[in-house]
This record gives sequence, structure tokens and C-alpha cells, in this order.
Amino acid sequence: MLFRKDIEPRCIYCSRGRPISGEEIACRRHGIMSVDDRCGHFRYDPLRRVPPVPAPLKTERLSAADFALEED
Repeated sequence: MLFRKDIEPRCIYCSRGRPISGEEIACRRHGIMSVDDRCGHFRYDPLRRVPPVPAPLKTERLSAADFALEED
């Protein structure tokens, strides 16, 4: 998911920019930009993406039998 080809261009994922605050990026080509801005010089850097938080495991519906291996 982090390395997909159809990523939406955004300054926050661009290798040419550096974050300077929560809402601003210092771009080498365009100066101060918003994290949601984009331009034609976008170069994707997958290491800048933060994966979504996984959904919590709901254990109240699970029992020990759910984790036991069945023998044939």
C-alpha cells in the first residue's frame, strides 16, 4: 500500500520538500507550501507516508476454542 503507483501527488509525500510545521512544507523549488499542495515536479518518497492505524482487535467475542488447533 505504501509503494503503490497511483499515489495522489501531495507535497507532504514529495522528496523535494521538508516539513517545517504540521501544515507547511519547505519545498526546494517553490518555497513554503501547504501539505496538501502539489506541483508538476512531484517526486514520491514512500518513507514519508505514515500508514493508517490498524483497527483494534475485538476480543470480547473470542474464546479459547477460537485459538485451538483442530486435529483430524
